[in-house]
Amino acid sequence: MATQCQVCGRGALKANWKSHSNIKTIRRQKINLQTKRIDGVKTMVCTSCIRKFSKAPSKRAVAA
Repeated sequence: MATQCQVCGRGALKANWKSHSNIKTIRRQKINLQTKRIDGVKTMVCTSCIRKFSKAPSKRAVAA
């Protein structure tokens, strides 16, 4: 299963669990991926891209 958005390429980030004694343990923060059909093909898309494409084209920011 993909761990990256197939539209924007965003992936998991590193984060820390922090205990009461301030010991930090590295963990992964996964992005929220959803399966959507785009042009008849199933793709794994992050929720921020779903929100971006659901808005009107004139209000969308141009992706660089």
